[in-house]
Amino acid sequence: MSPVRALATAGRVLRQLSHDPRSVALLLLAPSLLVGLFAWLFSEQEGVFDQYGAPILALFPFILMFVVTSVTTLRERRSGTLERLMTMPIGKGDFIVGYALAFGIVAALQAVVTVGFAVLVCGLTTEGPVWQLGLVAVLDALMGTALGLLASAFARTEFQAVQFMPAIVFPQIILGGLLMPRDRMPEVLHAVSDWLPLSYAIDAVTAVVAGDEGWDVTRPLLVIAGIAVASLLAASLTLRRRTP
Repeated sequence: MSPVRALATAGRVLRQLSHDPRSVALLLLAPSLLVGLFAWLFSEQEGVFDQYGAPILALFPFILMFVVTSVTTLRERRSGTLERLMTMPIGKGDFIVGYALAFGIVAALQAVVTVGFAVLVCGLTTEGPVWQLGLVAVLDALMGTALGLLASAFARTEFQAVQFMPAIVFPQIILGGLLMPRDRMPEVLHAVSDWLPLSYAIDAVTAVVAGDEGWDVTRPLLVIAGIAVASLLAASLTLRRRTP
């Protein structure tokens, strides 16, 4: 992999995004609007948003970046763009890392906007430092980006890419700790949840809001980062030049 070619790929993707302001607005503002809607829905019930608002911060950026990244990457392959790029001195690793850098920048901006909106506008209270909440949101969105890149390698159409939502994302929403604390789940489901990436994002953001320190926060963050890196490596190995 060449850092120069990866940066060139990232620059190309960012230039394409800059020519589509509606998509940029959707990426940056949609999670905040959803968090705001959730806060408004429970505005008359004291303490509900503080209880569920933090896990929601781990949910929306992950889902949005997963869908956008998987669909966009698949479109590059189906349109023949990737095949044309591969005739140049650019490898699969350059392509994957370039896309990860570009969408990683978008994910970081999205996370900052979402966390800021949740804390400053919606009134989410946190015992831990806000910057840690932002760090969790950034890593969570990056994990969604990495898994989206991996999922795009196994889809043939944009519709199939979206269909990965019920297969990959929905079970994580149900078992990740949003609807019920994981330690209160049946033993088998708890064991399954230990293998789901979103579980660790929810664990991390919950720990920060509760004011936990040390390994309670560091462990899930390391797991999230490890899953993101492993997904990028797997995506670079399974990426196909063109969808048959």
